[in-house]
Amino acid sequence: MKFLRPTHLVPLFEKAFRRHKRPVGKSWRMDETYIRVKGEWRYLYRAVDKDGNTIDFLLRAKRDKVAARRFFEKSIAHNGVPEIVTIDKSGANLAALEAINADRETPIGIRQSKYLNNLVEQDHRAIKRRCVPMFALKSFRTAAVTLAGLELAHRIRKRQFSFGRGGPRQFSSLKHLWAHALAHHDVPARRTEAARMTVSRQCTRTQVLAC
Repeated sequence: MKFLRPTHLVPLFEKAFRRHKRPVGKSWRMDETYIRVKGEWRYLYRAVDKDGNTIDFLLRAKRDKVAARRFFEKSIAHNGVPEIVTIDKSGANLAALEAINADRETPIGIRQSKYLNNLVEQDHRAIKRRCVPMFALKSFRTAAVTLAGLELAHRIRKRQFSFGRGGPRQFSSLKHLWAHALAHHDVPARRTEAARMTVSRQCTRTQVLAC
């Protein structure tokens, strides 16, 4: 049986876990942080709700209005429209939200507050702390996949997925949790088995699963 590469495995798990995702709140805190990729700084856009639940994330090469708007569009597509979004004093983020509101009958509320955005800034640390042992990420694509795996594991730790009675604690290990998600996802049997075998071999690797 052929093992799956992490670049194939992480998107498979993201899709499998999406059906178990709990709803997030309508008050968002959004901010971007820096990630070093191949010796250059790139920008990781992230948002959490007022309870600290992860809304979404997006790695971009540039920090500008286009990148911010793409992040908001992705977040809204996956989580619905927020009532209000809190950002810092970034002009690019403000311009992106105003552009989105220009196409809406009911505008999204915009609030600029450095103090209220401390929540998402603190949440950045959980992701960046796990990037440090990896040193510089070697390419934009592998960085995006690695960060997706870290973000997924971070949401599992925050109990943002519903697995029925008992929640995540009903599983003896993170490996069994991954297997449960795959078992309830409509993917070809050969890919499911390959993913399970890959998890058995690699579940302790921080770059892939952030156990």
